[in-house]
Formats: sequence, C-alpha cells, structure tokens
Amino acid sequence: MKTLLKSVKKWLPAVVVTAGTGVLLYFFPSAQPPFKTTVVEYTLELITVLPAVMVLMGILTVFVSNEFIGRVLGHSSGVKGMVVAFALGTLPTGPLYVAFPFARVLQTKGARTANIVIFLSAWAAIKLPQELVELRFLGWRFMVVRLVLTVVVVLLMAAVIDRALRFHDTIPLE
Repeated sequence: MKTLLKSVKKWLPAVVVTAGTGVLLYFFPSAQPPFKTTVVEYTLELITVLPAVMVLMGILTVFVSNEFIGRVLGHSSGVKGMVVAFALGTLPTGPLYVAFPFARVLQTKGARTANIVIFLSAWAAIKLPQELVELRFLGWRFMVVRLVLTVVVVLLMAAVIDRALRFHDTIPLE
C-alpha cells in the first residue's frame, strides 16, 4: 500500500497538469495550434540538449567525490560554498531546466540546500553573458543595481529555504 501511495504522490502533479491542460485546450480550441507548435519545439530542444546533460551528469557523478562536494558546497562550506555556488551558476549558458539534473546530483552528493538554491538562482538570473548584454544595452548603473538586488534576494531566499527544509526534516512524517 505504501508503494502505491508513493507512486501516486510521485505522478500526481504530472497527471493534474496534463488533465488541466486537456481541459483548457478543450475550452480554448484556438490555443491548440500554438500549443502543439510549442510542444514540438521544446521536445526537439530536449532531445538535442538532454543527452549532453546526461553525459555531464555521469561524469560529475563518477569523477567528483561526495567528500569534495561536501567540503566545497556542504553544510560547513560557509561563505566559500556560497561563492562557489554563485560561480557555478553564472558560468553556463542554456535553459534553466538543464540546471535541475545538476542540482540533483549536487544534492545527492551532500551539497547544502542553500547552495543549491544559490546555484539555481544564479543560473536563472545572473549569467555572466547576460550581464554583459545588460551592461551594453542598459548601462552600468542599471546592471549593478539589479545585480546587487538579485544577489541580496537570492541569499535571503536561500537562507529561508535552507532553514525551512531543515525544520521540515526534523518533523516526524508519521
């Protein structure tokens, strides 16, 4: 029975989203053509991007030890771990969904939740190439103010999520 409940919990979000999409497309048939186009485009993008991501995840899993990740990004890494998480998130280019498998590997290898949040947030909002384009088109003042505010919000969010999940882990589930 527990296994069935676990499976239902695992797949329930996907089922709800799929059913909701079906209902919306039924009531808004004019949205069907752009929906189908978008699904095809993203599927093709995933097919081309994910194999490389899987290879990189395999390399990370096999060649980077849990001890190293724990030391550099783990609970005792402190400010150094946050700086490394920011750096790891700002360097790559590509869609955010590519970062989630990497974040999962970091999580299983002992990275602190706050550092995973920082990594994902930096990937989403503080990419180095993005900053250079922002500087070129919006100017240095805009770039600096947005960057500083983004870093502050990311650090606050990371601290809150880290604390909330630590608190959640201390509550018995049964």
